[in-house]
Amino acid sequence: MLDPRYTKLAQTLVNYACAAKRGEKILFEAIDIPHEFTTECVRVARKAGADPLVLLKSVQVNRALMNVASRSQWELMAKVEKLQMQNVQCYVGIRGSPNVSELSDVAAANQKIYESTVWKKVHTNIRVKKTRWCVLRWPGSSMAQLAQMSTQAFEDFYFDVCCMDYARMGKAMIPLKKRMEKTDIVRLKGPRDTDLTFSIKGIPAIPCDGHVNIPDGEVFTAPVRESINGVIRYNAPTLYRGVTHEDVRFVFKDGKIVEATSSNTKKLNEVLDADKGARYIGEFAIGFNPYITKPMKDILFDEKIAGSIHLTPGNCYDEASNGNKSEIHWDIVMIQTPEYGGGEIYFDGKLVRKNGRFVAKELMGLNPEKLK
Repeated sequence: MLDPRYTKLAQTLVNYACAAKRGEKILFEAIDIPHEFTTECVRVARKAGADPLVLLKSVQVNRALMNVASRSQWELMAKVEKLQMQNVQCYVGIRGSPNVSELSDVAAANQKIYESTVWKKVHTNIRVKKTRWCVLRWPGSSMAQLAQMSTQAFEDFYFDVCCMDYARMGKAMIPLKKRMEKTDIVRLKGPRDTDLTFSIKGIPAIPCDGHVNIPDGEVFTAPVRESINGVIRYNAPTLYRGVTHEDVRFVFKDGKIVEATSSNTKKLNEVLDADKGARYIGEFAIGFNPYITKPMKDILFDEKIAGSIHLTPGNCYDEASNGNKSEIHWDIVMIQTPEYGGGEIYFDGKLVRKNGRFVAKELMGLNPEKLK
């Protein structure tokens, strides 16, 4: 018997996140997920009048390709996938994680080839800019281990988070969007030696309420590219290219990361040296999903942690552009709740969030008890 939660999630993706319309084409990219869910997505899409397309992939197979494929092979694969992406109006990416470290032994140069071909030409240039898209992880034992939960408990948590009332959350985000768009100087203070200032003046603030990512719950913008000065010490572990980094610390001078350390400083700097834009920040976001309270080394969850922010080295989004371009976009999370050392956010010198809770009156609707 089909799990009824599959149907509810598929309906959320097709009818709410993508708002697929009759006659539109919707692409489901299913990576290491149960066929039962993929087929339910196909059924729900067709019921909505949309034409579903399916692309099945495997992380293990992708690793094998990354280890042996030449640039010309990746260029051809990008050309094929680009054709498909150019001809759909909606995209849903559902990504399983049998082993979150599957790509950890792939050479950085090989990963860079993939990022500059398939990822850049298909996803960055077309999917993000020209489709209504949504991406999500699929729950499994690997994710449950990262969250330090039983598989069953994690699945229950996952479906609670992914099927929450995002329309309600969306209404509560509007005051934060307006406040950010009136703000010039942001200051982040704490935990530990974090003390950072930057401007967000003139850059749009974008609410994320389940139309792009599931789970969701953030408002993002970007710093004025060369305005960042100070220190940030992230306190959530971050997984990038299959490598886990703890205790990431950046020192900024006039927008550029001039010093970068972590539990794997060599690998960290390899990423930051990828291109000229990788040492500049492309995104600043404030997270507030009430169901997500601790990191699990999965960025689609961690960047939404209630009481968190993320400051992202690399490429900016067109919707909130500061002009920074890079093949890298690495969301790294800092949590400011008391359990993680606390901290404060100031907009133009006024305290708006303390120890993970909004204290400005018009923003209190984003505190956890108001969103559950």
